[in-house]
Amino acid sequence: MGDLIKGRYWQKVADERRKKPYSIVLADKNAPNEEVWTRQIEDMSRSTKASAVPIVPDSEGTDSNPFSLDALAVFIYRVLNRVNHPGNLDKSSPNVGYVLLMFYHLYDMMERFLFFAYQNHSEFESELIERFGSLVKMPLLKSERSPIPDSVKAVLEEGINLYRLHTNRHGRSEPSKGTYAKDWVLWEKQLREVLFRNADYLASIQVLFEIAVDQVLEQLKRIMKGEYVTPISSEKSKFGTIVFAAIDVPVADLHNLLSNISEENNPKVKTFIENNNLQKAHITLAHKRSHGVTAVANYGRFVNQKVPVDVTALLLSDKLAALEAQPGSIDGQKITSKNEWPHLTLWTAQGIPPKEANTLPELVLQGKAKHIEFNPPFTITGVLQFH
Repeated sequence: MGDLIKGRYWQKVADERRKKPYSIVLADKNAPNEEVWTRQIEDMSRSTKASAVPIVPDSEGTDSNPFSLDALAVFIYRVLNRVNHPGNLDKSSPNVGYVLLMFYHLYDMMERFLFFAYQNHSEFESELIERFGSLVKMPLLKSERSPIPDSVKAVLEEGINLYRLHTNRHGRSEPSKGTYAKDWVLWEKQLREVLFRNADYLASIQVLFEIAVDQVLEQLKRIMKGEYVTPISSEKSKFGTIVFAAIDVPVADLHNLLSNISEENNPKVKTFIENNNLQKAHITLAHKRSHGVTAVANYGRFVNQKVPVDVTALLLSDKLAALEAQPGSIDGQKITSKNEWPHLTLWTAQGIPPKEANTLPELVLQGKAKHIEFNPPFTITGVLQFH
């Protein structure tokens, strides 16, 4: 539990992973943003050869936050009903509402660049699946429930507005220190009154805790057994938000290419083809998270145009497979990938995110992967697209 750990939490998780490498660790800790995902959890997973599985409450979210207002109401109500919390966040805390609003706003998307912002909870989940390869959704609210009462909605919206006023002027200073100190006292009192007045409603909309735990365990078991299926929405949101630029390659052409290679000189490739069913493929040119918005947008003038691609090698390990690729030109303009190693991912083992294919050249140097060079290279044609 995060509140019982003093010091760097994820470093301590990594230490425990090294002591017991074949164990399953439940990390009871908020991990709200890309900095935590990238610099701490992903690094920890890579260094300890672990697969991180994010667990998030199943909530439909709002226009700017992956969690809905009735979910926020339940979160606050639960805290107001607990005692003796190790982090002192329980019914005795005078600032329960403020602290929960602070956590809620850690996931708020309003400050992100609008064009690439998460538009709803589905896009938030898609980002997690893309990063970590899987996702567990913990049931929170019943699907068949009455709308949130006006009084609950009003008091939460008032608190959100107050939080924004406070943070705009005072940053992360405590609510008792600043222009809005008296407003916070009045709001915290009103919040408690409204939530306890609607206690029956808040209790009625929650999925039973025992059921939620059972469903989480079932999802984890499916992931461990390799039965997890990535939702289609994780590849591209229904709102069409652009995440990366890539050259899409026809799967039939790839199958033909791999068949030719296996027939010529390599039984390993033949075994790989027989055991894996490739359904779609692309060569990433730039990703908004790794290379920035501008880098992705710069490919806009080439969208929907054909690009020749030279395939120069196949790299293959027990968990990864990718083709080394060199994009050609469009109307005399060389198409250059922002990736240090341009490639087309063919396959990753269960629980391994596709981006891990970037490690294949290093795995070859370490003797942990095979490098099968094509001389001369094979040429295929793809179409440049935004995803």
